[in-house]
Amino acid sequence: MMILALSGCASWFETDDKDPQLKLEHVELVRAKLLEQRFKLHFRIDNPNDSTLTVRGLVYTLYLGPVKLAEGEYSRWFSIEPNSHADLVVPVRTNLWQHMRPLIKLLESPDQPIPYRLDGTLQTGLFFGYDVHVVRKGEIMPGDFISE
Repeated sequence: MMILALSGCASWFETDDKDPQLKLEHVELVRAKLLEQRFKLHFRIDNPNDSTLTVRGLVYTLYLGPVKLAEGEYSRWFSIEPNSHADLVVPVRTNLWQHMRPLIKLLESPDQPIPYRLDGTLQTGLFFGYDVHVVRKGEIMPGDFISE
């Protein structure tokens, strides 16, 4: 009898839900000084499921070419309606001084795309945490961030 009761409890944790999708939409340069740069990372989180998604935070590492641009943890709870999306803006501070040479080399050709990679963990779930591991790759155009 106890085995039947435990197998019933196990079905509480089974789900056909799809993983939410995380996409880096935009990197906004807020301020750039010699020893400190401030950015805002604009993310879009898609909830492809028929139930509300609770997001607890994001742990991330962002690479621009071979350079680690930023890493950190952003903790902010919010909900995303079923079959909907939400925007998440993460403020980032970094010091790229030690990466100046490789960055200048990347920015020499503002019309050439620079690859980026986002490694992260989207922390979801209300009572039982469920972490969604994310790796996204893409390209940005340096000319979009450099004024003539």
